[in-house]
Amino acid sequence: MATTAKIESRQAFKPAAKKKKERDVLALSPLANAGLNALLIVACILALLPIYVIVIASVTSEASLSANGYRLWPEEFSVEAYRFLFSQGSIVVTAYINTVISTVVGTVMSVVMVALYAYPLSRDNFKFGTFFTFFAFFTMLFSGGLVSYYMVMRQVLMLQNTLWALFLPSAFSPFWVIVMRTFYRSNVPNEIVEAARIDGANEWRTFIQIVLPLSVPGLATVALFSAIGIWNNFFNALLLVDDARYYSLQFTIYTTLNNIRFLLENADKMQGLVNISELPSQTFRMAMAVVTVGPIILAYPFFQRYFIKGLTIGAIKG
Repeated sequence: MATTAKIESRQAFKPAAKKKKERDVLALSPLANAGLNALLIVACILALLPIYVIVIASVTSEASLSANGYRLWPEEFSVEAYRFLFSQGSIVVTAYINTVISTVVGTVMSVVMVALYAYPLSRDNFKFGTFFTFFAFFTMLFSGGLVSYYMVMRQVLMLQNTLWALFLPSAFSPFWVIVMRTFYRSNVPNEIVEAARIDGANEWRTFIQIVLPLSVPGLATVALFSAIGIWNNFFNALLLVDDARYYSLQFTIYTTLNNIRFLLENADKMQGLVNISELPSQTFRMAMAVVTVGPIILAYPFFQRYFIKGLTIGAIKG
């Protein structure tokens, strides 16, 4: 018994053996990490290369582009395409201003209406939720057609030849209502809303001070895609605008491009009237792409940070 006690006492005072360091199965080796970084760099270069080629082609002369094709550096530098794009008085500048105003106002209206419509639908205690959900979803499946759309916009709402025609018909989307309803249910727990009600907050205060801060990533997504849709839309201007003072940028460039195509196709009938050789065709298309896509590319990084932001981290305390 004494010997056993001595052995146990020695084992008790014996320093513990160092545990073998376990390798994290999710960690990448330095070689794999370097390979993935290189692969992503190559993917980014391949994604940015077409945009770079478009920009270079837009500052290349038409003759050089037709003779030498697309290059990584202009053979003959020229801004004739941009000069031609903005040379028609103030039409393009006015169209640019109209498009910026309609995009900003339309995006704000879209975010506000979608947020307000989708939030009640996400709450279980809203007894008319099924009806209003079906009401929004039904418009996604069926529409009144182009004739009724035209008559309502022109004869009922009187939107023709106004800036409202550029964004108001596109300011509300039932698709984003369904998306935001699901987002609210997934990322705004009922416990937070119930806690706010216990503390005496009404529905508006709960929505503005608690729900909206947790919904910034979802609302940023709605804002981004709404802005892209309104910025690229030219159908409303084609259907509802007859006055050039209210043209959108897309419709103005679309009309100008069609006019150039018409002149090029009928060049043999207009000899002496128009110098067809001075009209940019390919370079004008590239300049048009740069002008129309540029603002969206600059705005995307601003919204991108919200996509990866944590949604409800730290919102519920156990």
